Amino acid sequence: MLVSALADRFWRQWTFGGKRCPSLRVPDLAPGQLPLLRLLSGWTLQTCFRNGWVVNAGNEELWAQPALEMPKRRDILAIVLIVLPWTLLITVWHQSTLAPLLAVHKDEGSDPRRDAVPGADSREYCMSDRDIVEVVRTEYVYTRPPPWSDTLPTIHVVTPTYSRPVQKAELTRMANTLLHVPNLHWLVVEDAPRRTPLTARLLRDTGLNYTHLHVETPRNYKLRGDARDPRIPRGTMQRNLALRWLRETFPRNSTQPGVVYFADDDNTYSLELFEEMRSTRRVSVWPVAFVGGLRYEAPRVNGAGKVVGWKTVFDPHRPFAIDMAGFAVNLRLILQRSQAYFKLRGVKGGYQESSLLRELVTLNDLEPKASNCTKILVWHTRTEKPVLVNEGKKGFTDPSVEI
Repeated sequence: MLVSALADRFWRQWTFGGKRCPSLRVPDLAPGQLPLLRLLSGWTLQTCFRNGWVVNAGNEELWAQPALEMPKRRDILAIVLIVLPWTLLITVWHQSTLAPLLAVHKDEGSDPRRDAVPGADSREYCMSDRDIVEVVRTEYVYTRPPPWSDTLPTIHVVTPTYSRPVQKAELTRMANTLLHVPNLHWLVVEDAPRRTPLTARLLRDTGLNYTHLHVETPRNYKLRGDARDPRIPRGTMQRNLALRWLRETFPRNSTQPGVVYFADDDNTYSLELFEEMRSTRRVSVWPVAFVGGLRYEAPRVNGAGKVVGWKTVFDPHRPFAIDMAGFAVNLRLILQRSQAYFKLRGVKGGYQESSLLRELVTLNDLEPKASNCTKILVWHTRTEKPVLVNEGKKGFTDPSVEI
């Protein structure tokens, strides 16, 4: 403002005879303008354009000269380099601050602030913003399960489970995956004499389409201590109960499209896997990671897209050398072959899958999925057993807290 006022004064006093404008000394200025002038006088050259003239500040005096006498290029460049970064910074900050607000409140050209009642409390406007966020969060994040489709085959996921410290954690993790799969029915079968409240509450809270069953494995078939005997068929009775439930629920000649998949609660599943298996005509197969002491096991597929063998080290001559998580069966085939069950007795370790599949299909009937069995879509992960050595010490045990 000081330079502008001085420019106006010089413009009025300028004579077009080419004479120099009368010098403006320090005493001519008001006392409040003296510090600013001293600041300006410390510069080699200050310029301000106004009405085609340039006002220069030199050693404690100001004078005007025609704008044709331009300052040197390096002075202009210095000014540009000083002003440009600040201009860009202010522009970016302005855009980043206002853009989200404009995006949220834009509604077909209407402005909620413009339509608001004058004098309305600003807190009501903030409440409106929070309501919008809550609606979006409810509709697009927490809606579960996905809308049911009349055209997609139903995937019946059979999961045997048993009571242990990490049971709820593993079922929760699995439920969070299944919540993203449309047309899914979760068959959870507990190895227990009755349905436990923990599993019942978890299933109810997920909002999934589910069936909760239970059957207790006889004591002589259960694991003893921490020893893992591969000859003991863990989960076999639970899977067989799920097969019986399906056959009792759907008629043998049912035309309802569906797929049955045996998914343990300690595995990790890609969402892509469920879409791959949905088109199963008889039995579809794919690789499984972290099994058999290998990075992965997989069916061996030839150039014609047919399964001709198995990529595995453990007993590769098994009729179906595949993990339980590596295949799915068409529901109609399950209903038509009522004699097909997992064998509980007289079956060697690793032959449980073969005991069922050999009753349903031959090797030539298998349908390779996951890009001809070249993609990994399921991982045989296991949750580390928690160390609870301090439970019961110094009052830390609280059985009422559900974990």
